[in-house]
Amino acid sequence: MARAATATATATATASCAPRLLRAALLLLLLVAATRHAAGAPVVSELRCQCLQTVQGIHLKNIQSVKVTPAGSHCAQTEVIATLKNGQETCLNPEAPMVKKMIEKMLKK
Repeated sequence: MARAATATATATATASCAPRLLRAALLLLLLVAATRHAAGAPVVSELRCQCLQTVQGIHLKNIQSVKVTPAGSHCAQTEVIATLKNGQETCLNPEAPMVKKMIEKMLKK
């Protein structure tokens, strides 16, 4: 009879421990999934301006590409970011005459 009571107590302890382990495993799985999703999030989701300082212009031969980000909820001003041939990124003043001409030429292409 003592064996039966011990077996019943062990089964009860195991049964009550199983939901805890299941909950812990599910929580861990959710955390891992959330972390992996956040790591792949695009940079565009930043909710702040990228350009704190701008320059009036750069010689066109030094520019590899230009990215124009219109004003929106992330930033109240239009941002023009030039990637130079050496890989450096520089913020250009979107109100500068040279930058305006550059954007017009890009839009015509």
